[in-house]
Amino acid sequence: AVQRPEAEEDHLRGRYLSREDGTYAFIAVRPVPYPIPDDGPVGRMLAASGRHPWRPAHIHMIVRASGYKTVTTHVFDATSDYLDSDTVFAVKPSLLRTFVERSPDDPERPIGLDGPWVSLENDIVLARGEDGGEPVDPGRTA
Repeated sequence: AVQRPEAEEDHLRGRYLSREDGTYAFIAVRPVPYPIPDDGPVGRMLAASGRHPWRPAHIHMIVRASGYKTVTTHVFDATSDYLDSDTVFAVKPSLLRTFVERSPDDPERPIGLDGPWVSLENDIVLARGEDGGEPVDPGRTA
């Protein structure tokens, strides 16, 4: 919304509900590195310090469940460029994940996908607490 105030709230975002047992799955486009806006004061600061504006490939997540603390995090593609020079210094070894290359004939291939694809496993553990609040309307973006 900051970069594109005219965009809808859900623009470039997804909302997914976990299964009863807490597992989840979704289909998405593999993330790629991208630059933060560098046409204002932040760009001038980066230029003055000799830094680039690039973020490594990553997926943002906000996870909520009633009775648990909300987790806001991201996971990074372990093979991405810029892991060692993320412009916002957010990469940590514990956030690196490996995308596994899969073939078109893989028996776990999701319905509707043709050609090669990748998969990623990521466990999320929530701590008990009160700030998770009520489940969020699945029609709205976190």
